Amino acid sequence: MKEAMPVLTAGTGLHETLALLTSQLRPDANHTEDMVFLRDVFSEKSLGYLMKIHEKLRQYERQSPTPILHSASSLAEDVAEELQSGPMSSEEKELLQLLTAPHLKAVLVVHDTVAQKNFDPVLPPLPDDFEDELEEESVKIVRLVKNKEPLGATIRRDENTGAVVVARIMRGGAADRSGLVHVGDELREVNGISIIHKRPDEISQILSQSQGSITLKIIPAIKEEDRLKESKVYMRALFDYIPSEDKATPCQEAGLPFMRGDILQVVSQDDPTWWQAKRVGDSNLRAGLVPSKQFQERRLAYRIKMGTLQNPKSPKRPLYDQACDKEDCDCEGYFNGQYIAGLRRSFRLSRKDRQNAEARLPDPSEPEFLTYEEVTRYQQKPNERPRLVVLIGSLGARINELKQKVIAENPQRYGVAVPHTTRPKKSHEKEGVEYHFVSKQMFEADAQNNKFIEHGEYKENQYGTSLEAIRSVQAKNKLCLVDVQPEALRSLRTPEFKPYVISVKPRIPESRHRRSATSPGAGEHGRITDEDLQEMRQSAILIDQQYGHLVDRVLIKEDTQSACAELKSILERLEREAFWVPVSWVRT
Repeated sequence: MKEAMPVLTAGTGLHETLALLTSQLRPDANHTEDMVFLRDVFSEKSLGYLMKIHEKLRQYERQSPTPILHSASSLAEDVAEELQSGPMSSEEKELLQLLTAPHLKAVLVVHDTVAQKNFDPVLPPLPDDFEDELEEESVKIVRLVKNKEPLGATIRRDENTGAVVVARIMRGGAADRSGLVHVGDELREVNGISIIHKRPDEISQILSQSQGSITLKIIPAIKEEDRLKESKVYMRALFDYIPSEDKATPCQEAGLPFMRGDILQVVSQDDPTWWQAKRVGDSNLRAGLVPSKQFQERRLAYRIKMGTLQNPKSPKRPLYDQACDKEDCDCEGYFNGQYIAGLRRSFRLSRKDRQNAEARLPDPSEPEFLTYEEVTRYQQKPNERPRLVVLIGSLGARINELKQKVIAENPQRYGVAVPHTTRPKKSHEKEGVEYHFVSKQMFEADAQNNKFIEHGEYKENQYGTSLEAIRSVQAKNKLCLVDVQPEALRSLRTPEFKPYVISVKPRIPESRHRRSATSPGAGEHGRITDEDLQEMRQSAILIDQQYGHLVDRVLIKEDTQSACAELKSILERLEREAFWVPVSWVRT
């Protein structure tokens, strides 16, 4: 015989109903697990507490309580003043301490705000003579509540009619959120002030200084633009931008500052001169103005023409990291007494010779100007070849030493491309292990066919790293590390390799007196001059200026051990996390 469900009265609370429901659950042979789950859920104490809170709130709502006083904070101040007017007992002192406590005073202020219902914005009434002012044109009155944030709209003077019209609506701003102001609307009045004969900068000042509610008299555009869906176009900024220093911006307050390397979400490209964008990761939801790609390129072209900007196609050649400064060193890749294939950079010139020779590199076409690069998120898939890791370094970075250490610790996971050379093979060397030994004719033919990412001559022998050598490492599902001169980056930045570029810089002290003998970049016995330090600084600056926009990560090398640990951490993240890459690398 089934037990009857207890009768619930109208006054039964939710938590009581829940308890009764739990008691009536009976195990069922076919649904045992479901019943156990329900009993556990309904018996949870936190759920019971939530039900009690809900009951109390509903009860409070039904009672519709009204505050006894609307000025509790003032009453508390009066009581405190009265207490202080004469001698106080211990209880009175305690009461005074409570009444003057910041937290209690804040609670009383909030109580008064709620009691007086001062939390709703109050809009002023329409003027009595409003209808008399209406012309034959259709007029729209818009009232916006504005706090300290910008209104989020820019204006311009129509060259043909002389009317003041809305030029753009900033995505996420007060005007955009209202949905009442549109591009092309003609602005007649602001807070009852006629702006027909005022300059745009005067009108902008009136708008920026207005607080609380703003009343706008508007002649709607003949055709209001549809509210576009937010764009999913992302750009990596290749230059720094400071709106306050840009005299061309239509509204400096609406400008979006950014730094080279920032990722921007371009939400509107309707204006061919000024885009609307947000910085990815920025908590500010309002869009800001940034110069469009076309506009920025035109400005740079003009600066080059006027001689105020250096032509990017004729940069000063910086000095790079060297594998070894010993004149007679062949940079054989020994590490910890064990030979590691492919770890030498024999075709890197010695310090003595590097001023008098140039590596014969391909001359890839450079982008005319550095503005923006469209990017997207990319994460390596399990069945894809690992991305190529490219190391570049300024003088003193000793990136070959860093690369050797990382690979030697895990040769099964990381590898290097075996270089080609025209020098004779030594007795202990093996073909394809230390080098690929080829004839001068074959080397020159491969160089002519652009099969090398870079190559050069050292002691009358040719050395180079080929694209096929990189592919050979990646075919083994190893992450290939190469260190190259920065000029080679442009030939490596392809969808095939998807390179992740790391710029290694030594920590450079102010002078040689504060430099330890074992610091990165120190020469033999750690002896280094102030001239050397200046050369290292200049090298780092030039590389950053000319190639910093191609760099994904900067690694400051304090010492080999810490730099090695940081590099390994970067390589591990590269295989499991998503990164921004050019859209051309992932498009099919």
